[in-house]
Amino acid sequence: MQVIRWPPEKPELHGRSVATLGVFDGVHRGHARVIGRAVSAAAGRGCRAVVVTFDRHPDSLLSGSAQPAITSLDHRLRLFRAHGADVCVVVGFTDEVASMPAERFVREILWKGLQAELLVLGFDSRFGAGREGDVGLCRRLGAELGFDVEEVPPVLVEGQPISSTAIREAVQNGELERAGRLLGRPFSLYGTVVHGDGRGARLGYPTANLDLHNETVPPSGVYATWVLTDGVPLPSVTSVGPRPSFHPEQDAEVVVETHIMGFAGQLYGQDLEVQFVQLLREQRVYGHAEALKRQMARDVRRAQVVLEAAESQGAGGRGQSGGEERRARAGLLDGSPAGCAARRRFRGVSGRPCQPETPAALPELQRRG
Repeated sequence: MQVIRWPPEKPELHGRSVATLGVFDGVHRGHARVIGRAVSAAAGRGCRAVVVTFDRHPDSLLSGSAQPAITSLDHRLRLFRAHGADVCVVVGFTDEVASMPAERFVREILWKGLQAELLVLGFDSRFGAGREGDVGLCRRLGAELGFDVEEVPPVLVEGQPISSTAIREAVQNGELERAGRLLGRPFSLYGTVVHGDGRGARLGYPTANLDLHNETVPPSGVYATWVLTDGVPLPSVTSVGPRPSFHPEQDAEVVVETHIMGFAGQLYGQDLEVQFVQLLREQRVYGHAEALKRQMARDVRRAQVVLEAAESQGAGGRGQSGGEERRARAGLLDGSPAGCAARRRFRGVSGRPCQPETPAALPELQRRG
């Protein structure tokens, strides 16, 4: 997928397109319907499917504050690509863009720059200064300039349109199963692995500490998760919270760190997606390291059971498909040839002989990174 960042790059294409426009925070089922319609229409017309989005939520500039994103820009780009978009135009939401009339945006960016012959818009689409841009305005301009406009109806759950606000509230309340139903996939966090204090590594339990770029996090706790990178899902245990055994202060930083079972490579600077399957327990305070280490081993053993069960029920939803990938994922939990082969595809894994996994774990006592 080609990414055009405006500014400084000009949002121009050589050739016709089908375009859609929105923040698409969460890239939930409603968004997927809009993007999917743009992709299918582009294929039918023999042109490119273009997603126009913003580098940040407009509320962050217009109101001076905004809720944490469900999906950061990098996360959204990953999902747009997965949904089949050919091009994504990332609009830097500056004061100049915020004050641009919707009609000018349509004429100069969507029609002249991107050569859109069809605009696919969600039922509640609003854009431009004063949020004056909508389906009606686009249809009027389309009749004048010669492009089509299609309005996509909402996806309803319990009689209500799916919304990013509802998903954010579900995540913050720990209702991850509900969040997954609204998203159409397991809830996940996406971030860059950064250096931490190294405590977990010294104890023999290295973790990847994530910079989430302001994504919404679930309540503090220890979770059974899958880590995805390079398209390979690996079983993991993820801790979310302030690590109370070492940071008892009330305002301690919330940290997201994940232990990948059986992994022995370097991940610093890499982007990981962590998909949440089930809460294992709340964070607790441990009086000494040995007690925490024993709990960490129990966490990993329980996570293995949870992930195997989710896999056998087809509830894991790791963004993969097909029997071969499912068998490979199951094999990641042991020393099977399928698991070894999948692990070797993960960046940084050494070429040493693959051995069956031994319990190793995670939570509060891990290194940040």
